[in-house]
Amino acid sequence: MQEATFQGLIEDIFLFLIIYYVIKFLVRLFLPLLAKKVVEKASEQFQQQHQEQQNYSNQSQTTKSDKPRETKKVGEYIDYEEVD
Repeated sequence: MQEATFQGLIEDIFLFLIIYYVIKFLVRLFLPLLAKKVVEKASEQFQQQHQEQQNYSNQSQTTKSDKPRETKKVGEYIDYEEVD
């Protein structure tokens, strides 16, 4: 069975501090790059959806204008007023 020593405790604390500062440094280094990639990907998806929506609206407008309108003239519309 091993006993805990003061030197072992100091070594563990020192090791944890080194790991903490290395991780902190790496996060500061790579987090902005990761955030930039996420924003670019979201922007591309937004542009793609916007493009698809524009294409869909253009197709629906062209299909409506391709069909000739049927005009039935049954007669004139007369607006009647009630007289008391």
